Amino acid sequence: MDARIDHLETAGPVTRHDVVVVVPTYNEAATIRSVANAVMATGMRLLVVDDGSPDGTGQIADDLSSDDDRIAVLHRAGKQGLGPAYAAGFATAMDAGAAIVCEMDADLSHDPADLVRLVGAIDEGADVAIGSRYVAGGGTEGWPLHRRWLSRGGNLYARRMLGLGVADATAGFRAYRSEAVRKLDPWSCLASGYGFQIEMTWRAERLGLDIREVPIVFRDRTLGTSKMSTAIAMEAVGLVTRWGIRRMTGRVDAG
Repeated sequence: MDARIDHLETAGPVTRHDVVVVVPTYNEAATIRSVANAVMATGMRLLVVDDGSPDGTGQIADDLSSDDDRIAVLHRAGKQGLGPAYAAGFATAMDAGAAIVCEMDADLSHDPADLVRLVGAIDEGADVAIGSRYVAGGGTEGWPLHRRWLSRGGNLYARRMLGLGVADATAGFRAYRSEAVRKLDPWSCLASGYGFQIEMTWRAERLGLDIREVPIVFRDRTLGTSKMSTAIAMEAVGLVTRWGIRRMTGRVDAG
């Protein structure tokens, strides 16, 4: 497994109807227009998965979609979790003919321009490309020290418990080959929060998929409110602990 990419040529924007960027939203009215414009600048398609945002995010996304047929919106009834949102978005994107699906936060913490490098890794043969904060060239900006420790500690715990070779298993900026998504079966994932990223990483490694980490710089949001909560963090810790015990006792099913 080639676990890291230091350099990929960044080509200019080209029309990529075979790539759909899935962006889950809940109360991201302050950023969704900027995110959409930046994704459009890459030449890729965008699918907004909105969980009934009371701040009008879904309506803004609908307005954007009416002006640009490369933008689509999937409305879901109420806040149902990040993992299920991605799973629903992946299914919709692949039904629409996507050969590559990407996932990205809606708060501009991920630079949409980096999508070109992630997709480039898939074009070069990877099954999964992860925008990594923790390989050479990657990093974080605007994080207090305690948040850096929590993030690195969470990644270290997941790697140790699950035997992962990926440096940034919790990263939420990714590209997947559609065939890989079908093998990974995100629709059966147990994690509803950010643990979804760890669960998909673990499944990918167990399946022997080609995972490559592309260095990115994660910038803390400046608009809107973070969706991270103690309950979401505890869900991830609990699942990783459960899976780790199963792995150590020879029961490696993620169930």
